[in-house]
Amino acid sequence: MGKTQEQIAIEKERTRLTKFFHEACAGYQLIEEGDHILIGLSGGKDSLLLTELLGKRAQIYKPRFRVTALHVRVKERDYHSDISYLENFCRQANVPLVVRDVEIMNEGVKELTNERVRDTNPCFLCAWYRRKTLFNVAQELGCNKIAFGHHKDDIVQTMLMNLVFAGSFATMPPMLQLEKMPLRIIRPLCLIPEADIIAYAQMRGYEKQSKLCPFEHESAREKAKDLLAQMKALNPDALSTLYNAMTNIKPEYLPKTKS
Repeated sequence: MGKTQEQIAIEKERTRLTKFFHEACAGYQLIEEGDHILIGLSGGKDSLLLTELLGKRAQIYKPRFRVTALHVRVKERDYHSDISYLENFCRQANVPLVVRDVEIMNEGVKELTNERVRDTNPCFLCAWYRRKTLFNVAQELGCNKIAFGHHKDDIVQTMLMNLVFAGSFATMPPMLQLEKMPLRIIRPLCLIPEADIIAYAQMRGYEKQSKLCPFEHESAREKAKDLLAQMKALNPDALSTLYNAMTNIKPEYLPKTKS
């Protein structure tokens, strides 16, 4: 029995995304022999795609590496994913799944007592403790790398946020060695535009999170996303040109002193 047009379209799009994925892994040397990679699986479209692609890549003979996914649930935040769906998804991707619960009021407030915790940013503690749990579980399992599902738009949006709010030309690198622990952060989706992930998620029927974060449209990143959309309206290739600009800085055109 032949494949349906829908199946052919899904395979074609998966092949295209896999090409970007392999290009990033090879170009930035994200995966090496003997790696044990922990995936930060939030349950959103980006982390689902990351799990699917890394799970498939781990089945190839060279380089040989292991993959485990971690889903962190924060008790005080009323948004979550369907655990049974994540378990089934990871099973199909041949990726073991670990689920950990975090209660910020019992842990976070005791350790973080500086002004950043008491400010009006509702995302700080949640993000901080999700990251902390990822780092702790990675070391418990003997992982040497943590993979995040940040895509090309995320990389450019972070650059815009740093330009506007921090006065620095910086972003999230595809590979980052942590200073205080033997772990590296990798971002294998860094060359994939978000629009492509959205289209593929719809084709594959990725299940959306049961409840979304109530603050997701109030962050500085959301403002940077709007700014990037305006730039795309001016130039349809703005995403790629901005990404390329980060590796094409000409020192002779930089100011000699700070203003």
